[in-house]
Amino acid sequence: MAGFLAAGPPAAAADADLVRNGGFEAGLDGWSCSGGSGAVVTTPVHGGSSALRATPAGQDNARCSQTVTVEPDSAYTLGAWVQGAYVYLGASGTGTTDVSTWTQTPGAWKRLTTTFRTGPSTTSVTVYTHGWYGQPAHFTDDLTLVGPDPGGPGQPQLPAAPTGLTASATSSTSVALTWSAVPGATSYTVHRDGAAPLSVTSASAAVTGLTAATTYTFRVSAANAAGTSPQSAPATATTPGGGGGGGGGLPAHALVGYLHASFANGSGYVRMADVPASWDVINLAFGEPTSVTSGDIRFRLCPVAECPNVESEAEFKAAVKAKQAAGKKVLISIGGQNGQVQLASTAARDTFVSSVSKIIDEYGLNGLDIDFEGHSLSLATGDTDFRAPTTPVVVNLISAVKTLKARYGPDFVLTMAPETFFVQLGYQYYGSGPWGGQDPRAGAYLPVIHALRDDLTLLHVQDYNSGSIMGLDNQYHSMGGADFQIAMTDMLLTGFPVAGNTARVFPALRPDQVAIGLPATTNAGNGHTTPVEVTKALNCLTKKTDCGTYQTHGTWPGLRGLMTWSINWDRFGGWEFSRNFDAYFGG
Repeated sequence: MAGFLAAGPPAAAADADLVRNGGFEAGLDGWSCSGGSGAVVTTPVHGGSSALRATPAGQDNARCSQTVTVEPDSAYTLGAWVQGAYVYLGASGTGTTDVSTWTQTPGAWKRLTTTFRTGPSTTSVTVYTHGWYGQPAHFTDDLTLVGPDPGGPGQPQLPAAPTGLTASATSSTSVALTWSAVPGATSYTVHRDGAAPLSVTSASAAVTGLTAATTYTFRVSAANAAGTSPQSAPATATTPGGGGGGGGGLPAHALVGYLHASFANGSGYVRMADVPASWDVINLAFGEPTSVTSGDIRFRLCPVAECPNVESEAEFKAAVKAKQAAGKKVLISIGGQNGQVQLASTAARDTFVSSVSKIIDEYGLNGLDIDFEGHSLSLATGDTDFRAPTTPVVVNLISAVKTLKARYGPDFVLTMAPETFFVQLGYQYYGSGPWGGQDPRAGAYLPVIHALRDDLTLLHVQDYNSGSIMGLDNQYHSMGGADFQIAMTDMLLTGFPVAGNTARVFPALRPDQVAIGLPATTNAGNGHTTPVEVTKALNCLTKKTDCGTYQTHGTWPGLRGLMTWSINWDRFGGWEFSRNFDAYFGG
């Protein structure tokens, strides 16, 4: 009789928090954000070390959502901490009345809560947060859905924090991590300073794209269906000093300029012999193709009719040798605004190699500058991973440059001058996107830079003639001031998830591989930055002073220097740009 009395009714499911990774400690694991609008940030946060930052753009209200398994006919409480104006929190697919709540005012963190009851046959709901059209980025943290656990006993338990983390540098740009496997964990997330989280499925990871002679701190968290563990104790590793990138012989801080060698462009012709000693790298503008797809690059000195003071071929070659004897590097720059180059076939690739080699040999040059603009580079539909490009014009360019590098050896200088549209815009958009419809040129330089990063001497993105670009703070930045130079350069030196995908992070470049590209005068291009603002940008990036409102993810005293369009325009402007460089770096 007592046994029958003890049986009683079945126990109800215990209440639990059913949201996976509601504190965003494991990046965007478990979450889906519309249009790549979401990213994980380390400041501001409400709890833990991470929070969600989502930025509306155009007709996208930056909706981030997760589908959660629930019990039918049960009461649930949805809550989150948010920061920003017009931030919404809600649940759909409840089987009864879908609910949402929102906050109108920005400022400090605010708690949003709402409740609902599931329908008699409802087994899953979608919880979400979003902003509003035309509003700036908003933040969400510690999002929970508390109610009956549909799994009850036997459901996965939150994994413990990993232990035994060790870190060892395997090269000047990479670190190997190992730790003890956590029972019940299905994945792990590696956390490094302010970098994007790295997700792996085993108890080890290889972290690449690091900077030589730099100390890094790592932590690891474990995850399963129940959620994400606390982070492990930290482990540190210091990468050894290393070279890479070719083109030895540049000074610690270099000034790069384009010389209008084949045209005047209203700024007047400057003879090679008359280029001041301030300029460490002189890029000859431009080598241009005989047709867009031929790959056949030609270079000639400016015609006498356009440049009456042009020197002879012999004088020009002698001046090149004199510059090199003084420690300067002279490169042929391919492309420019009018020189569209599309290596769409292997025949064009091979012609590019042979014709560029002919120019380098004819003038005794130190290397190559790639200044592909306009429609030279774009990504084919379906080419969505910068680490493994498939588009012919991209694959053939990479192959051609590697062939040139192998032909001329380790002292070959390789530089690139892409526009922001082809590099930093890749943080938001990459190619035509997973569903098509985007500009296929967005981020199209990223696979080229990435594939050639070990051969790359300098990347000097053109921080001018640019629209507003979103930085790692998920705010838009506009050209013409220190803020733009700081935000754009910080992206290159920190690395960033491409198109918001934290599984595809473009690794940071070394600071000695990066220079800031600017117009020398207001005549040279849109986005001219005054010497005062240039100095502020350099102070912020190399000393972490004068940063304004933007917070960089590091300090890089080894930043290589500045690039300008152009030497001719700088002379036209009384050498203001180069004199400011010399004053700052003691030239």
